[in-house]
Amino acid sequence: MPIRREHRFFYPVDWPQLSEVIRFERAKGRCEACGRPHGHLVYHLGDGRWWDAEGGIWRDGRGRKVRLASTVDVLSRARMTRVFLATAHRNHDTADNAAANLAAWCQRCHMIHDRPEHQRRRWFTLFRRKALGDLFRGPYT
Repeated sequence: MPIRREHRFFYPVDWPQLSEVIRFERAKGRCEACGRPHGHLVYHLGDGRWWDAEGGIWRDGRGRKVRLASTVDVLSRARMTRVFLATAHRNHDTADNAAANLAAWCQRCHMIHDRPEHQRRRWFTLFRRKALGDLFRGPYT
């Protein structure tokens, strides 16, 4: 995922090379959480289950094999998504670039990992807007 311009100084100068090593040498071009391959179009059902074309099987959101019930209408529910790997910090600290703290995740797994942080930021933004409204326009107008 691209780094925002205002956050670039938090990352080391060699971040592109470090990210490439994590994504393609250590993870071998696959998400370390679910196993989706980088750069491929993947059929998925929207709930984490996806079609592994190389293995010829359906996998769940953690990369484990699953069987679909014969009553599931897969063709009407399946969507296609191109998978992109990104290197993520497990502890959200961009200064901690130890190999154990970095992970190669697809966009779905990365968003799931970052969900609590995104919710916290959303709450803070809404709280700040409400506080500014109280300060300049009176209570809750």
